Amino acid sequence: MDPSRPTIVAHRGNAAEFPENTLEALRSAVDLGVTHLELDVQLCADRVPLLLHDSDFRRMSGHADSVFDLDWSAISSLPMGEPARFGSRYGELRPCSLTQFATALAGWPGVTAFVEIKRASLRRFGQALVLGQVMACLQSVRDRCVIISFDRACLGELKRAGSARIGWVIDGYDVATRAAADALAPQFLFCDLERLPAGDAPFWSGPWEWAIYEIRDAATAQALHARGADFVETMTVRALGTQLAESVRRGGGGRHA
Repeated sequence: MDPSRPTIVAHRGNAAEFPENTLEALRSAVDLGVTHLELDVQLCADRVPLLLHDSDFRRMSGHADSVFDLDWSAISSLPMGEPARFGSRYGELRPCSLTQFATALAGWPGVTAFVEIKRASLRRFGQALVLGQVMACLQSVRDRCVIISFDRACLGELKRAGSARIGWVIDGYDVATRAAADALAPQFLFCDLERLPAGDAPFWSGPWEWAIYEIRDAATAQALHARGADFVETMTVRALGTQLAESVRRGGGGRHA
């Protein structure tokens, strides 16, 4: 990592240029030199984990079906081209199972994946089943994965089991959340830029590293880095990477500049 700037996390892959959470979006981010990926995981009707943010396919394929009502055999043939953003350009892309992603990750040495377990799947199938299915898929690459979630209980279970590094995605930046973070002591804290307090005060210190999303410009990224953000998560991977490299070249580094 370059101490003069935060590390980029590709939010659902290079999602500015490819449909999000597709293997193509993730591969593109790796090809651009990104070493940290973030992806979302839901379970479908036959309990197969797949990469998907929403609980249905309206946005990704134009189909109204719930992910919980279809088996993987049906889902695997759905188009995943995000037609509202890309029209028919990526109509040939298909969903990616978590097992398929793990196989790809095994071929990307030095790349770390932040795997977000969605709360909708936890509510639908229960914590034990979801965690069991996800961790089984990631068995071969577990050392390069961090399980993240808004759901603190599932992260607490993973920590008790010692089965994975964890990252808590916090809903707010307040006294109660700080106390809960101290109790959980995750390796990472994720927070939406819009939920942070204004100003330049340093972020909470603790055993964690900070990752802030969704960041689109180098000035914001460097300001967050100065406050303690180790990672900035973005869909605009190519543009932000170029801007940060130029910022550092001009001497506009963050906390270590």
